[in-house]
Amino acid sequence: MCSLEKKGNIYILTLTDPGEHRLNPDLIDSIRSDLSTLKSHPPSSPPSILITTNHGKFFSNGFDLSWAQSSSPRLKLMSSKFQLLVSDLISLPMPTIAAVTGHAAAAGMILALAHDYVVMRKDRGFMYMSEVDIGLVIPQWFVVLLEIKIGRGKVLREVVMGAEKLTAEMAVERGLVGSVGEGPEGTVDAAVELGERILKRRWDGGAFAKNRMVVLRDVLKAIEREQSMEEKASQISSRM
Repeated sequence: MCSLEKKGNIYILTLTDPGEHRLNPDLIDSIRSDLSTLKSHPPSSPPSILITTNHGKFFSNGFDLSWAQSSSPRLKLMSSKFQLLVSDLISLPMPTIAAVTGHAAAAGMILALAHDYVVMRKDRGFMYMSEVDIGLVIPQWFVVLLEIKIGRGKVLREVVMGAEKLTAEMAVERGLVGSVGEGPEGTVDAAVELGERILKRRWDGGAFAKNRMVVLRDVLKAIEREQSMEEKASQISSRM
């Protein structure tokens, strides 16, 4: 599923299997477990950084639709767990970096963009919101996050309504990615170098998280609204 290792004050969370890293409940729970470990560190700990990366061709190819098998309860469970995962990242008391060394599609792209910084492999992989191409409706809170990251103009239309497949160079030009790396190892190395520069600022992790939660407050509100709507729908369904 995933592994968590510590190098100095940098934690590296790796999606380890060689597959597509589809976001099913098991993988989401595994990632959340590692984030919970990081959250449990005492506030007096030295400043830290989280880097999330992957093995294989995919950072994440989005939701595990094969697991869901068009089952409404399974889709709701997967969606709800992913909302909690992104909320965990937003409230994590340390800066976060996604080192994207493979394709990041749909929810997988959202997972990458939920980090504070994104470093993407230059020679392979793309970012891709696939919902239009596969006939699904994009969750409203995905769009809220994208609007905060890239604005409401041409780029948002390209990404959401055009299902544009963005290479690293295209993603940098459009503001989704901050920098690129050469190959998988070079991308992680670039993320580590970025993390080391951030650590020199000695930012307080708790204060950093609170500021992030202010910046992304509309994402958190959109997630809360969706969770509330799903809960009400579930209650109505159980009475029928």
